[in-house]
Amino acid sequence: MAITKVHARQIFDSRGNPTVEVEVTTSKGVFRADVPSGASTGIHEALELRDGDKNAYVGKGVLTAVKNVNTVLGPELIKANINVQDQTAVDEFLIKLDGTPNKSKYGANAILGVSMAVLKAGAADKGVPLYRHIAELSGHGDKKFVMPVPAFNVINGGSHAGNKLAMQEFMILPTGASSFAEAMKIGSEVYHTLKSVIKKKYGQDATNVGDEGGFAPNIQDNAEGLELLKEAIAKAGYTDKVKIGMDVAASEFYKDGKYDLDFKNPESDASQHLTGEQLAALYKDFTTKYPIVSIEDPFDQDDWSAWTHVTGATDIQIVGDDLTVTNPVRIQTAIEKKSCNALLLKVNQIGTITESIR
Repeated sequence: MAITKVHARQIFDSRGNPTVEVEVTTSKGVFRADVPSGASTGIHEALELRDGDKNAYVGKGVLTAVKNVNTVLGPELIKANINVQDQTAVDEFLIKLDGTPNKSKYGANAILGVSMAVLKAGAADKGVPLYRHIAELSGHGDKKFVMPVPAFNVINGGSHAGNKLAMQEFMILPTGASSFAEAMKIGSEVYHTLKSVIKKKYGQDATNVGDEGGFAPNIQDNAEGLELLKEAIAKAGYTDKVKIGMDVAASEFYKDGKYDLDFKNPESDASQHLTGEQLAALYKDFTTKYPIVSIEDPFDQDDWSAWTHVTGATDIQIVGDDLTVTNPVRIQTAIEKKSCNALLLKVNQIGTITESIR
């Protein structure tokens, strides 16, 4: 089925920042996609095109990307008359049209909006749910689907909050739940128990939340955040059913070859900055004292040796996000160097559905 219309507009995301929305029209209907955007991003990600006009949306407008969809990408795609079920052909056409390694000509946010909207149109054309269409595009359409363990981001730090915490996310993982429904129940109860624990210990204003809904108490010691989680999990009665995960986002506080856990303080003491080995030792201490089963982005996105060391020295999940940026080349390098044993897949990091699947 061919595309008859492509239209983009500027909308606002959950942080109040502009982003791109794209509508693709076929004879089956109108299919809409909103482009996601991260607060902390890796330097190796595809280019998210922003207008840069400081007098409008503090430079974060996306009207140029919207224009690129409406005047170039959309019209050219319609002219190409590609079947919406052929996601690879659509995405490769868009990539070739842009012609740059990181989609900087038209913007990864412009290209991704079209790619995602076409994905939804393709699923509708097939008459299957979106998840089934994605599985078939990935070559896994015949496999049994399993619901994942949800991860609840309950304490925010780093670039997601205005407190002193350097590490970005502290999560609870209900690994002992017997169903997704039970996992959601456990997550909800621990979250609200954590709120009462924080309120009792630090006062009402400490229960303010960060960008992603987690509490942002004004503490600096990352171990203190882990203690809060441990206490809340126990008080909720789920010590045997809940583990802890962390997203450190260490690239955010990597300075001159060292890690500054007081990076939000412009007067931070350089003598207290940690080497990769010292930070690895801190993680080892954390995993000894707390039920941590997953650490995301424990080191800077280009500190490969530190990644390889910690992955080889632990049996927990070490997750690449800023390290791998959903980029097949960097993922292959991570595999060869044995730098991590898991990764996040974010379509906005690479810019098309096809490249994300690869």
